[in-house]
Amino acid sequence: MKIERACKKCSAITEEDKCPHCGGETSKEWQGYVVILDHSKSEIARRMGIHVNGKFALRVR
Repeated sequence: MKIERACKKCSAITEEDKCPHCGGETSKEWQGYVVILDHSKSEIARRMGIHVNGKFALRVR
């Protein structure tokens, strides 16, 4: 089983070493997550600067 990692740039959660969204480095150390289903109507996505749907970490170290 792979460990979920979060991107240090865009906070996207993935199992890869590089982020599929922005190509940034990922970290094993992250806390909390939010799932964005419709980024165009989401207030949380707007405040976090998220422009795609998916699973995102709330805090990444």
